[in-house]
Amino acid sequence: MATEKGKDHPLGSMGFLEAAVKISHTSPDIPTDVQLSMREHFLRRTQRMTRQATEPASSTRHNSFKRHLPRQMQVGSLDLGNDYTPDLDEKSTSIGRIKPELYKQKTLEAEESDKYTGINCGRINFSLKYDYENEALLVNILRALDLPAKDLCGSSDPYVKVYLLPDRKKFQTRVHRKTLNPTFNESFQFPVPYDELAVRKLHMSVFDFDRFSRHDMIGEVVLDNLLETSDLSRETAMWRDIEYCTTENVDLGEIMFSLCYLPTAGRLTLTVIKCRNLKAMDITGYSDPYVKVSLICDGKRLKKKKTTIKKNTLNPTYNEAIIFDIPPDSMDHVCLHISVMDYDLVGHNEIIGVMRAGCSAEGLGRDHWNEMLAYPRKPIAHWHHLLESKKSEKEWKARTASFDSQGSCPSPRPPASP
Repeated sequence: MATEKGKDHPLGSMGFLEAAVKISHTSPDIPTDVQLSMREHFLRRTQRMTRQATEPASSTRHNSFKRHLPRQMQVGSLDLGNDYTPDLDEKSTSIGRIKPELYKQKTLEAEESDKYTGINCGRINFSLKYDYENEALLVNILRALDLPAKDLCGSSDPYVKVYLLPDRKKFQTRVHRKTLNPTFNESFQFPVPYDELAVRKLHMSVFDFDRFSRHDMIGEVVLDNLLETSDLSRETAMWRDIEYCTTENVDLGEIMFSLCYLPTAGRLTLTVIKCRNLKAMDITGYSDPYVKVSLICDGKRLKKKKTTIKKNTLNPTYNEAIIFDIPPDSMDHVCLHISVMDYDLVGHNEIIGVMRAGCSAEGLGRDHWNEMLAYPRKPIAHWHHLLESKKSEKEWKARTASFDSQGSCPSPRPPASP
């Protein structure tokens, strides 16, 4: 062996090193001390390489360290040597691996969130009976159980509003202080022919009274087709779950009007025909409604006109025409803002409901306008549901902002006289 030979004959090894280092036979000889230092360096390097090739297998402590390595790096890219044998219980993991259980947890949370929007906020007990002699439906609100707490003290001040839709007449129970299980025992009478009960809806809204702010809605109960709900010939008590709701979903009423446009004259005629099932705004259970129509362009009101006032009615009939002069090239830039108002002799007039008609309106308001333009010189009449003024204003501002980004509209002006 070269190593053994080097031990027995150091000079022989030195001759080997000298032969390896010397560039040519004509170069000067390497000094002896330099050759010895080179030989020792060569031997140390050979021994270190031998130790690395014959290193023993990793200990258990090292294997434990390797099991923790996958949390920080890819195990498959490590060279653990031929002596490493992974445990059968080990499971290889890597960064970026999809964990379905995490997504399943999010799905369950989303389902719980969706379920919360449809939960029952307690229960309500009431009874129904029809009085054939007086042609009236008797509704007795008995009690409620397990209502949610709306106040900071962990209680509520509940009361109930009762409607028989589509009529706007409303009854309301007394407020019961600091209780989640109130007992009402209050009866209300709704005049209604027996034949109309099949198309009527009994609507009960449960509220929490607040002295210094808007009352919080706890929930609602709606009964369709009262003839199938119970035997109205005798008093029948029943329980219903109170459905979660944040706003009172009661119709504000409807308005019927016709639109007619004469392109040659540049004249738009809006005829207010009638309204029905308007919301009662007065203590008497009625309203004094009139209709106000505004011509809007670029978010600005150009003209305003209104109908006469109809006293003490929720179903007024007008048949009054309102005329605006609008040139044909401005018809795509204007819209009509229609408000049904309740007149008050003292104080401000209140808004019952609003709607819009025009190219920038939504739903039936836009369709009605386009149908009028498609059939000039022909009156087109439709019923329209009234919306809350705040909701309508938000929708209108959003549409006005997008419309302004495209450019402002020219102000309508009457056509030039011939």
